[in-house]
Amino acid sequence: MDTAKASPTSSLPVFANFDAAHLVIGAGVAIFHLTTARVVVCYHGKDGYWFLPKGRRDAGEDSVAGAEREGFEESGYRNRLLPLPLRHRQPQAHHPGSPASPMVVEPVWTQMMPVKPTIQYLLSWYIAETLPPDLEASLSAKTKQENGAYQYPPPFPKELTLVERADLELSQPEPMKHENTGVDEEEALYESYLLPIDIAQTKLQGTIMADVVRLGWEAICSRREMERKTNVG
Repeated sequence: MDTAKASPTSSLPVFANFDAAHLVIGAGVAIFHLTTARVVVCYHGKDGYWFLPKGRRDAGEDSVAGAEREGFEESGYRNRLLPLPLRHRQPQAHHPGSPASPMVVEPVWTQMMPVKPTIQYLLSWYIAETLPPDLEASLSAKTKQENGAYQYPPPFPKELTLVERADLELSQPEPMKHENTGVDEEEALYESYLLPIDIAQTKLQGTIMADVVRLGWEAICSRREMERKTNVG
């Protein structure tokens, strides 16, 4: 599949104003299993379409945390956002004397969609990874202690390379999938699968979500190559 030809283009900038009563903010996530080059894709068991997990952030919740939580609730896979060498327009934090890292956690796409004639939906798409076995076990134990409350994962360690990250899965190469993580009747209809990158793009073809997968995997491969050159040097 020639994903370059299928890639969408950004819309022209617009002026728009929404007060809190007329704006819904959400986040979605492409969750990659790095060692097997697969990505989590959901399927609507009733309506018969494929999608990446997404949803509204909770009141007071950070959008990054909301992306991880929604990814878990709709797919059953715990995940954490992955710092990657992405092209973006945000300024770097000011740290005198310290070089800025090229690895950032930023949306690869942002969509604006009307929910109702007077309500706007702002949806940002992020890139994440499944969790290593030890962290998965720790969060699962905390969930039981907190009567099933969702546990936010710690961020990806700054000094951890992707090769070192892969070594953390030697004891359990398949990520854990939790069942019945949906929070309502609609999410109970969702099924989720870890699919190879090219198959996932085909399932999502014609949507922004296919390009989220493409951009995410390209950035992961770029990070691996950057780390390889650093280690060789």
